[in-house]
Amino acid sequence: MTKRVEEDSIGLLKIDNQDYYGINTQRAQNNFQIKTQRTDLELIEQIVKIKLAAAQANKAIGRLPEKKAKYIIQAINEILAGKFADQFVTTDIQGGAGTSTNMNVNEVIANRALELMGHHKGEYQYLSPQDDVNAGQSTNDVYPSAGKLTILAKSARLYDALSLLVKALQQKASEFQDVKKIGRTQLQEAVPTTLGNSFKAFADGLLRCQKQLQKAMKLLLELNLSGTAIGTGVNTSTGYKQVLYQKLRKIYQMNVHPAPDLLDATQNLDPYVQFSGTVKALAVTLSKMSHDLRLMSSGPKSGFNEINLPAEQPGSSIMPGKINPVIPEAVSQIAFEVIGNDTTVTIAAESGEFELNAFEPIIFRALFESTDLLQNAVTMLATKCVTGITANKQKCLADLDNSVETITKLTPVIGYETASKFVKESLKSGKNIYQLLKENGIYDQDTQEKVKQQLVN
Repeated sequence: MTKRVEEDSIGLLKIDNQDYYGINTQRAQNNFQIKTQRTDLELIEQIVKIKLAAAQANKAIGRLPEKKAKYIIQAINEILAGKFADQFVTTDIQGGAGTSTNMNVNEVIANRALELMGHHKGEYQYLSPQDDVNAGQSTNDVYPSAGKLTILAKSARLYDALSLLVKALQQKASEFQDVKKIGRTQLQEAVPTTLGNSFKAFADGLLRCQKQLQKAMKLLLELNLSGTAIGTGVNTSTGYKQVLYQKLRKIYQMNVHPAPDLLDATQNLDPYVQFSGTVKALAVTLSKMSHDLRLMSSGPKSGFNEINLPAEQPGSSIMPGKINPVIPEAVSQIAFEVIGNDTTVTIAAESGEFELNAFEPIIFRALFESTDLLQNAVTMLATKCVTGITANKQKCLADLDNSVETITKLTPVIGYETASKFVKESLKSGKNIYQLLKENGIYDQDTQEKVKQQLVN
């Protein structure tokens, strides 16, 4: 395999000639031999789109010669069409605040453009990764902006998945609206409710999370692009910022715009913390619902057994016929991961110093994973669990009839002390609470009429 020699400020390095990346990427590969995955290709795509907008802007203002711009844009379009995906090799955790990934993209674009111009890879005197592809840019504005746009794309898919789950829950709420059951607080019998109420509460909780996600997504449209190294815009040309954002809005068909203070946006990462908190809240809500589904379906003979979850797989290698609530279990485990990722984001955002936070790679890894996992979890929960849930109506009604807490609605009429006395007697004797009340002349026609007149539900 033939090799070419490239040089940087540290020295010389041999690169396999078949590779489109160059010396910066090779040094990153040599340095960061970490057992993590490669940089998310969706992040690479957003960086490449930013390079496209930058090349178009630099061409428009005269900074980038037309010939160079032509071949840079052609190389970019090939990458966006799916070529050279195997050339983006940096790990998602890296030192240097994302410089390795930014340079990986710059080098692949430059070397492909050189080929298109009729030159060899590495002949950067004709077209440079830094001077031409990276013109008017810095890793410090490209990488975080691409990260926001990546999170935005992933969040849009999560938002759509949530709509699917909310709809499924609302359908179950309607289906189960007349299924009476006992409500529980602190795992103890409390007051009567319906199974429909339970599923409506699940849906409404997720609707609130969805609205908060939508708000958080709007924050991601505010970028620090054109700020370059620390937000001052050093090394940009006159008119670049305005044209750059015009090109970005055309590419994304969204109102991407510069932050009011580019220095602030470069060094302070609280928007990521806010977004992470939003997806953590969603994860917590999903996990709580998953716990409830597991409990409601528990047994089946010796548990609550209020609902049946779809049987997705055998649950035991030793117990015949056992079926486990595997989908809600998986959702809760995803929630645990998301909660841990939120801690990572918080610590990393807090740990920046002065004009830049160097820990965005781990922030993006955490947020990308959280958003992807939640999208998968929500889709899985909707399609493999919620839509197939059935109600055990007779069990729900029997539990309600046998519960001493159904007397709660009589308390305003017969008094708390009287109600408590008969609750204790019912628990001791095992007799139905209403049977005891009737035997003692308390639950007569007059009492029933008073209950109907004074109380709702």
